Amino acid sequence: METTMQLERVPLPSGGALKKARTWALIHTDTLRANAAAIKELLPGGCSVMAVVKANAYGHGLLEVSTCLNRAGIRDFAVATLEEGIRLRQGGVTGNILILGYTPASLAGYLREYGLAQTVADALHGWQLAKTGLPLDVHLKIDTGMHRLGIPANRPEEILPLMTIPTLRVTGLFTHLCAADSSRPEDVAFTRRQIGDFFELTRQLSARGIPLPALHVQSSYGILRYPGLPCRFARPGILLYGCLSDPETMGEIPAPIRPVLSWHSRIALTRQIPEGDTVGYGRSWQARGPRRLAVIPVGYGDGYPRSLSNCHEVLICGQRAPIAGRICMDQMMADITHIPQAHCGSLVTLIGEQEEGHITAEETAARAGTIANELLCRLGDRIRRVTCP
Repeated sequence: METTMQLERVPLPSGGALKKARTWALIHTDTLRANAAAIKELLPGGCSVMAVVKANAYGHGLLEVSTCLNRAGIRDFAVATLEEGIRLRQGGVTGNILILGYTPASLAGYLREYGLAQTVADALHGWQLAKTGLPLDVHLKIDTGMHRLGIPANRPEEILPLMTIPTLRVTGLFTHLCAADSSRPEDVAFTRRQIGDFFELTRQLSARGIPLPALHVQSSYGILRYPGLPCRFARPGILLYGCLSDPETMGEIPAPIRPVLSWHSRIALTRQIPEGDTVGYGRSWQARGPRRLAVIPVGYGDGYPRSLSNCHEVLICGQRAPIAGRICMDQMMADITHIPQAHCGSLVTLIGEQEEGHITAEETAARAGTIANELLCRLGDRIRRVTCP
């Protein structure tokens, strides 16, 4: 006789039950709103924030972040994919939503249905969208040297026809500064050339009687290092979340802008390890004396990089505790010999502040051999995101 196992539905922790969660990220919405306001103050008059919320809002939660910003008055958003745009609309987000990535013309009906603006990736893509016969809002991407998406800036003959097609409502014209984060003289010169080429194109279009749509050029580093450009929008991404890609550039973040996310867990249990014993996969860590370890229920399956094994720390009781052994898919160990007050249930901070200690996303990413953007985007769905003031 067949039987069916009835599984009890376990409610997700909330409120007071949060202390029982395996791992969670706090999304500080007051900080997010303050960051958006501070970035707006960096922009010239008439230039608005287009909030970049792609990749689950850089790991912060697509709907949580977008809804918060929408309520704070942000009316313009940028995503990477059609699916992200639809999720925003289904979640009640209003205003303009631009898809920065490629959407095939065969899916243009969804662009129309959900009121999404689509980036024209090249001239052929533009004509494919036009041939659908659907009235669509589009932004033309201009390639000024990154050579990813866009129509080359020196080919106005490919751009002009697209701006006169009745079914394509060109509401934006933009480019991307691919080396704005670099201070090398050759990269600064390259970026200034990108800016010059873009505005030379807009001058040519105006000279031919083409009304210019909304212009946008700057992302986070562009806002900080190339201010004052005469644009309708700027597209802050990582800066909106209170971070920059490289820890060496953190000093450029204006004082009012602070990290929005902090990431936490709790000690699951502690272990006494005698001198000479090894820990974890591959026996990569060996006790150089009697040691006390904490087992933390977070691993690379949650987005904490395995490359941080034996070379980074977490915060416990406000002190740094070195990671001991290789990070596992769901767990990791830390040496707490020097933190006698740590116990089962003690708070662990992977990114953020705890008492007098702090560990930034930029520092963590650099130790892992990547940038804060990637680290935050990789935070998995198993991490419970909790919005708080």
